[in-house]
Order: sequence, then structure tokens, then C-alpha cells
Amino acid sequence: MAKEYRLLLSYTEREDSHTIEAYESLGGYQGLRKALEMEPDEIIEEVMKSGLKGRGGAAFPTGKKWSFIPKDHPGPKYVVDNADEGEPGTFKDRELLYRAPHLVLEGMIIAGRAIGAREGYMYLRYEYLWIFPRIKRAIREAYQKGYLGKNILGSRFDFDVYVYLGAGAYIAGYAVSTLESLEGKRALPRLKPPRTSQVGLYGMPTAVNNVETHATVPIILSKGADWYARLGTPESRGTRLFSISGAVKRPGVYEFELGSLTLREFIYEVAGVDEGTELLGVFPGGLSSEILTPDELDVPMTHEDLEKVGSTLGSGAIIVLDRSQKALSILRRSIEFFSYESCGKCTPCRDGTNWMTRILVQAEKRGYATAEDIALLREITRMMRGRNFCPLGDSAEFVARTFLDKYEDELTRKPVAA
Repeated sequence: MAKEYRLLLSYTEREDSHTIEAYESLGGYQGLRKALEMEPDEIIEEVMKSGLKGRGGAAFPTGKKWSFIPKDHPGPKYVVDNADEGEPGTFKDRELLYRAPHLVLEGMIIAGRAIGAREGYMYLRYEYLWIFPRIKRAIREAYQKGYLGKNILGSRFDFDVYVYLGAGAYIAGYAVSTLESLEGKRALPRLKPPRTSQVGLYGMPTAVNNVETHATVPIILSKGADWYARLGTPESRGTRLFSISGAVKRPGVYEFELGSLTLREFIYEVAGVDEGTELLGVFPGGLSSEILTPDELDVPMTHEDLEKVGSTLGSGAIIVLDRSQKALSILRRSIEFFSYESCGKCTPCRDGTNWMTRILVQAEKRGYATAEDIALLREITRMMRGRNFCPLGDSAEFVARTFLDKYEDELTRKPVAA
């Protein structure tokens, strides 16, 4: 697509792009070579200067996160790659994991060098079991070439990478729950503080980053922070991978310079919509982001612009919904998903999502929600808001609240008798 800026995706275009030979021919591991010549603080400063923010949903500055790792900690430190891509509608990370695993591995090694870690763990969602053999092959190739293991490229820096298959739980994608699962426990959220940068995996300082975040780091190191920072906008630097699905003609994974096009341009001009299709709404950043109505789509795809309209880029998952689906059915399926995936640790999430699901199931059977349903749903969301251990409960009440605010008339409209 002419509007794309293929930076990360340029490493996925060859049929053999997953091999180390193909990766090296594209300049792979040059970022690591440069990082090994730098001091750890210099690497962190370079990543901070690039303006890179986490690509998993929270959008926290990556360099700043690394800077929180205590330099004088006497025990081990860890790097964790969060490859538990469980947000509905999100499938961008699997492109990198399957087609460019060395790009992700190189980012993990550089992160280890930056924070002083000697071990890295990739937490791979169980549903990506089919990608596991390629990742194992990439790790084996990296060891054979001296990019992993003892005394990497003669630098006296040691780093090992292990892959851990997840437990198939949506909540495991939340960083602190990821660490619980890595330790062999149920993927339950931890209280914060302390943050993972202070007390993470096995109680040690840990840097947890998303797949796309790690994949971007080698490019920043090889091309320079100044070069990367010129891409995007002052608040949203660089490029971003987006996965788009739903009522579009060309679903898939695309890469754009942030701010280079609006959500409407992406949907209509790039992904394409069939003639005569009337949109109901769009989730711009996965199911956990605020749904936007068709008249709210003229918004640039940046963190700051989507925040102005009350939504977020989130996980980069754009879900396009048309009028063939009823708002009541979409809301019921969404809340039912959160209820099913709730770990049950906190009462507002466990009981609130279940209660909302039961109300919505009955309303869907009836064909419409009553005024009493709407009032009760609003009361439940009010009681859930800000009272959960992790974002799952807040996401559920957020989705319900925004649907009630934007689609109440459709939710309560009685079906026309035949």
C-alpha cells in the first residue's frame, strides 16, 4: 500500500525471512554490535531520545522503563518479552514472531545489555504453539553465530534466552500476571507498587516489554535515535503496526508512520469497505479501547489525538463493525468475553462482569434492553470503576459504559414486528 511505511515489516517480506542468513543480509544484528560498543547508560539514553513508547497498549516510554532498573542491584536481573497477544482483534506480533523472530531476539539481547541482565524469557501465548518451532530455530541459530550465550561477540557480555509457553489466559498478557505465570503460578495480578522494574520475576528487577517494542530497538540502535525520532509526531514517534479486521475488504497487518493518516483513511482507502456498507462503530485499539462512532473517525492515528476523543491506540487492533451486527449483540459478546477471562481475584470484576453478562443475555433474548436494564448496567459500571486489581475489570466497565453512552437508543429499540 502506497500509504504504508514498512520499517519492521521490511524484515518479513522474504520467504526465508525467519532465517538468520536472510536477517543478516538485511543488516540484522548490527544494532547489537553497536550496543556492545556502548555503555549500558548510553543505550538507555539512545532509546529514550528516540521517543519509543511501549507497543503493547500502555504506551509507557521504553527508555524510561529501563532507566528504573536499579544499577547497583546485587542479584540477577531479567528481560521478559511479552508475546501473550491475547487482546481481541490483535494479531500484529505474530507476524514478527513467525516471519522475523531474529528481530525480536536482537531487541531482547540489547535490552539485556542495557539493564545488566543475563537472562531473557519470551512468554509465548499457547495459541501460538505453531510458531514455537521457528522461534526455537532462531534461538539455536543465534547461539551458533555467537549472538547468544557466553562472551557474545567477544564482549564479555553473557545472555541466554528461554521460551515459556503461556497458559492460554487473557489475563496473562498483563505484565505482572505474566511474571506470576512464568514463576509457575496462576496468572493473577499483583498489587503495585512495587513495580516490576524493582520487584519482578523471582522478586528481581525485570524489564517487561511487548514483542513489537523489542523488535523496534535494533532499528533504533542501527539507524540512530535522531533518525527514528523524525518519524511520527512529537508525542507519537516512529511507526506502528496495526492489525485490522471486521467489515473491511483487505484485513491484515499494516505499518504506518504515526500521524500520517486518519482512522477513516485507513479504513476506507487502505483496508477498503464494500460499497453500501454502513458502519456501526470502530474499536481503534482493541476491545479495551473506546468504540468510536462513524462520525468520529476523522482522527489522526496517534496517541495524543485518540486520547482527545476519549480512546486509545491500545494494542493497535482496529475492529470495524457494520450494521449487519446489532449493538446489543456486540456488547453482550464483549462483556461475556471479559467475564469468561476474569481471573476471579477481585469481587468487582468477578461479580460485575458476570452480572452484566446475565442482564445482556436476557436482553438479547428479548431483542432489546429495558430502561431498568440500562439503569442497572450503569450502576454496575459505576461500582466497578477503579476498584479492580488490574485493567481487565476496568476495561469491561469502560466498554459497557461507552456503549451505554453512545448506543443507548439502539440498545433499547424494540424490534419491528414482521
